[in-house]
Amino acid sequence: MVELLTVPAGNTPIKFGTDGWRGVIGADFTFERVALVAPIAAQVLAELYGTITHSNTIIVGYDRRFLAEDFAATAANSIQKAGFDVLLSECYAPTPAFSWAAKQKNALGAIVLTASHNPAAYLGLKVKGYFGGSVSPEVTKKIEEKLNAPPAPPSPTPGKLDKFNPWPSYCEGLQAKVNLPQIHAAMESKKLTVFADVMHGAAAGGLAQILGMPIQEVNSDRDPLFGGGAPEPLPRYLSQLFRKMRTHQRTHPDTLAVGFVFDGDSDRIAAVDGHGNFLSSQVLIPILIEHLAKRKGWKGEVVKTVSGSDLMPKTAELYGLPVFETPIGYKYIGDRMLEVAVLVGGEESGGIGYGTHIPERDALLSALYLLEAVVESNKDLGELYSGLQQQTGFFAAYDRIDLPLASMEVRAKLLEQLQNQPLKEIAGQPVIDCNPVDGYKFRLGDNRWLLIRFSGTEPVLRLYCEAATLKDVHQTLNWAKDWANQF
Repeated sequence: MVELLTVPAGNTPIKFGTDGWRGVIGADFTFERVALVAPIAAQVLAELYGTITHSNTIIVGYDRRFLAEDFAATAANSIQKAGFDVLLSECYAPTPAFSWAAKQKNALGAIVLTASHNPAAYLGLKVKGYFGGSVSPEVTKKIEEKLNAPPAPPSPTPGKLDKFNPWPSYCEGLQAKVNLPQIHAAMESKKLTVFADVMHGAAAGGLAQILGMPIQEVNSDRDPLFGGGAPEPLPRYLSQLFRKMRTHQRTHPDTLAVGFVFDGDSDRIAAVDGHGNFLSSQVLIPILIEHLAKRKGWKGEVVKTVSGSDLMPKTAELYGLPVFETPIGYKYIGDRMLEVAVLVGGEESGGIGYGTHIPERDALLSALYLLEAVVESNKDLGELYSGLQQQTGFFAAYDRIDLPLASMEVRAKLLEQLQNQPLKEIAGQPVIDCNPVDGYKFRLGDNRWLLIRFSGTEPVLRLYCEAATLKDVHQTLNWAKDWANQF
């Protein structure tokens, strides 16, 4: 069943969100608009990073969405005409591969045509800096400002346009970060079986290419409709992976199995353990903290967003690691990575990055570290998670919902109440404190928390909760829904 889509009117203003500009193909994401945005983005990258890199090169890449390679060609041609040298990818690849290429090739940055985890009707444009990560909101604001200014005259001297394959250098970079022979041995002996749902996206073939061994991959074909859903690592889209892994578990009960889920451009990850249980990044990040600190002996700051599980700081505490909390959005984690030594940084929606890599979330690298953790511990991902729960004494459930509101006026009323009449009690629990770093995060008497955030562009309320049991989580979220719906 195809998910319903509300198509916006064409020519809505070009606005960059948490990671790029996105729009409905043919409505507000058009070839003409990409040809306008891409060279302006290149100009801003040159103004900011030209004296640092002494480069005139822009990387252009794309994922497997409908017309993505055609939009990439349009972007590349328009950037070339503006006087820049362009390296255009000859194939689809993960967004982190293009961030990697920007840094490795000393480019000004990269323009990536992708809409990440959004539904099939969308395409988007991400802007990456020379350092191998997303540019800051200040940079995208400069791009927006130039879109409204008189256009720059065309360059009298067009740049060069060459093509390149982003995979070899990227794969080689990731291979160097883990103990591949150890993983190979476990797979060759049939002690470990690796599954992956690439969700018809840019991770297709990637993990097998990095490992140098075949894996059991599902949804590998290019399907611009993503099976009628969205390429987002959520349980409701993973029925095929669940079936394959549960069948494997029944026939191979004494072996290890790991399933990975990669979003459309392979910068977000989720996993399925050997018993067919879904593991979000709320679970994976603590496992990764333990692996990198305990087995690899690495140090550094753990960076989490305000919506991250309390298990993250509790695991960090086991290994004496400092914790830094940011607003929601990987750009804040990436910025922190440019400032201090970071071990791992991650967000609840699946984006995880590492201080030993580029300041970019990278799902394939996360998969490699998780494989390494399973092989070195000889434990299933679910066992590693339950072990951390035992060590920290912290047991919790988590969920989030997006609640549509009747109008922006209702949004304004809710915001006014939160600002002027702070909540004293939620779901029968007293409010202990409120963290306003991004929305309103309420810590309650029994140590559960509720985060209330507003979309900046539409009448949607985002509700997040972690509590001792799933029953408590749903009770709290239902309370928040009832509270919001009274306006």
